[in-house]
Amino acid sequence: MKHYDVVIIGAGTAGLSARKVVSKYTQNYVVIDDGILGTTCARVGCMPSKAFIQVANDFHRRNSFQDIGIAGSEALKLDSEKVMSHTRKLRDRFVRSVLGGMEDWKDEHFIGKRARFINRNEIDLGDSTISANKIIIATGSSPVVPKPWLEFSDLFIDTNSFFELNRLPRSVGVIGLGVIGIELGQAMHRLGVEVVGISKGPAMAGLSDPKLIEYTSKKLSEELNLDFSGVKGLSRQDGKLLIQTQEREYLVEKALVSVGRSPNLSNLGLENLPVELDGRGIPRFNGKSCQIQGAENIFIAGDVDGVRAILHESADDGAIAGFNACQEKVQQYQRRTWLGITFSSPNIATVGKRYSDLVSEKIDFEYGEVSFEGQGRSIVMLSEKGHLRVYGDKKNNQIIGAELFAPSGEHIAHSLAWVISQKMTVGEVLRLPFYHPVIEEGLRTALRDLAKKLPETRSPLEIAVCQEHDTSMVE
Repeated sequence: MKHYDVVIIGAGTAGLSARKVVSKYTQNYVVIDDGILGTTCARVGCMPSKAFIQVANDFHRRNSFQDIGIAGSEALKLDSEKVMSHTRKLRDRFVRSVLGGMEDWKDEHFIGKRARFINRNEIDLGDSTISANKIIIATGSSPVVPKPWLEFSDLFIDTNSFFELNRLPRSVGVIGLGVIGIELGQAMHRLGVEVVGISKGPAMAGLSDPKLIEYTSKKLSEELNLDFSGVKGLSRQDGKLLIQTQEREYLVEKALVSVGRSPNLSNLGLENLPVELDGRGIPRFNGKSCQIQGAENIFIAGDVDGVRAILHESADDGAIAGFNACQEKVQQYQRRTWLGITFSSPNIATVGKRYSDLVSEKIDFEYGEVSFEGQGRSIVMLSEKGHLRVYGDKKNNQIIGAELFAPSGEHIAHSLAWVISQKMTVGEVLRLPFYHPVIEEGLRTALRDLAKKLPETRSPLEIAVCQEHDTSMVE
């Protein structure tokens, strides 16, 4: 039986991140994966979706050309086969980059087989058995399709198959308005597909602030056909899918099912481990060390843990698990400030603590807000739509979270994540430079609104006072 110091099950983002760290401490390791290589992000997630969204937004912008003095936009036509071909071309480039990074180690450290636990140290590979001191589970996740709907699977598109479409359907029902549903639903609509988005309730893409939910659902409903009454039933009609909601019926060519992703843990042999599973079938683990409770030599990382299914979080999981798998004493690490971005137009983002977190944790907070309707740069960009709420802790005046729906919101979200990570107060952030005219001026307006409601003593000029008397002259 071949014995390894570390076995990594899964060659996605978390698994590859773990391997990179493990390889610094030992060469007696192996990565096991029986699926298609290339990571979820590169193959079916972050990158191809952004390529597709970029095409959609470029084509959509033609609607404003005549107003700004650019003639001829009515002659622009869309070839959905070329759109999908272009998206796959870029997707393949991203995948090649991932696979290229595996070339130096794959021959010696990779096994393309299905792994199953025999016990906490031994793994069955079907035709052989291996053992290891430490094992990392990084098997990722897969799109969820409710079991009662499986009979209609030939009429479904999920995120694993979307980018394999040769052409876009004429009509699509998007079931589930999380990040994926909003992004791809709006993009398809902008490319001429008849789209209806369906969810149970108006909360979308992780938003929890009632004001943001109300505003975002209203504004997106002005562009998209949205139904917040939920799916009541599905049936076939004339070769198409009839979706019944609590309010009406929709006959569509295809349905994009985007109701979530499920951890890939089936047939992994978890029943052979001395671990307790939660209600989702995930082993209980320490989120700061990635160590599984009850089987301390096993770690779990990435989407499979069901916590933060985002690339940079999965990469951090993998790095933590990889490091701890090579140490005698496990270390716990502080996780990065939460940052979630939906690449809709405008962007939707949640940063730090969301409104629902603040309420459930009974934190005494205030909020500052701003509308991007009438905001200078938004007007120039012809994107005069959006709202931001930023939250401050009344106890220490620190910025602790935000929810937003804003043009170029991805950049505002990053800025907020950085200052939250640095535990900066509202006054300290207002002393930072804000250029003119930029979208971030909207953030400053929201911070000024928040500052009025907090007890922090601030400079009346929002400019730091020199610590010493300076008599130098500017020549």
